[in-house]
Amino acid sequence: MAGGQGSRLRPLTLHRPKPMVEVVGIPVIDFVKDALIQGGVNEVIITTGYRGKSLANHVESWNSDAIKAWVNEEEVAMGTAGSVKLLAKELTETFIVGSGDTLASFDIAGLLALHKEKGAMATMALWQVENVSEYGVVGLSETRDGEINSNLEKGWISRFQEKPSPQEAFSNVINAGLYILEPEVLDLIPEDEKFDWSRQVFPQMLELGMPLYACLTKGIWFDIGRPSDLLKAQNIILENRDLVWTQIPENPNSESDIIGRCDGSIALKGSAIAAGSIVKNSLLMAGASVSRGCEIENCIIGRNTVIQKGCILNGCVIGDRESVPADSEWNGIRYPNDD
Repeated sequence: MAGGQGSRLRPLTLHRPKPMVEVVGIPVIDFVKDALIQGGVNEVIITTGYRGKSLANHVESWNSDAIKAWVNEEEVAMGTAGSVKLLAKELTETFIVGSGDTLASFDIAGLLALHKEKGAMATMALWQVENVSEYGVVGLSETRDGEINSNLEKGWISRFQEKPSPQEAFSNVINAGLYILEPEVLDLIPEDEKFDWSRQVFPQMLELGMPLYACLTKGIWFDIGRPSDLLKAQNIILENRDLVWTQIPENPNSESDIIGRCDGSIALKGSAIAAGSIVKNSLLMAGASVSRGCEIENCIIGRNTVIQKGCILNGCVIGDRESVPADSEWNGIRYPNDD
């Protein structure tokens, strides 16, 4: 599923779909693709809408002896489940649905085996969080009609709770955005109607008594929803490169021109940091350049963007192909602001 606009990531998503935002120079959706291949998947269909053409061109490059990949572009946004319903004729056996903008160390082969062993109609990957208030919480039981046990790492799904307060939450495990499904589940999704997995399909399955199983994911998991998530993700990936199926560059800064200081930052191919400048805990996308005498901290600088001399930027997100005027002092600015 790769149809979202990524509005919380703007301006980074003004010119690219959210799944094409890069972590250590690799589009987020490639992490999902590599996990699928490792799990034995040999055909991938990407459902997309917003800026689908650029995604389609990228997905075309995946095709090889190991995988067949293609894009189904929605004319009208159909929701997470509605977009999959459009592919019902293609989905005639057990299939996997995943979010194209989630970076995680999914053990897909293990989830598939568990799904078959339990005879579930749906099996969901879970993740444990400290603050559940932004997520859909999942309650697990040892038996299909049992009481919720918040200590379980796998079990039968018995209840859902959408974005509860910490006081209201009955669990701290959340829907991690990857599902193993049987084709019969598609019968619950109406034709030509916007429909959602977590808000509509899965609660309906519970009401109908259909078996839903779930298992906690270990390793790493990121929903790249905000620029701060992107900065966190790049650091954690570099420290835990063995936990993902994608090959991570040994030194992501090796093709940049760094004369100034680059502390805890990534400067991708063709980017540059001039003498007398300091870049801390930031990301310079490909072709970005920081002129002399700048201080850049906790920032994301888009592709081929120029930071003119003497700028002081903190907590800023600058889009692609922009120019920040000399001697600017910006704090927490998103530029351009398309609102």
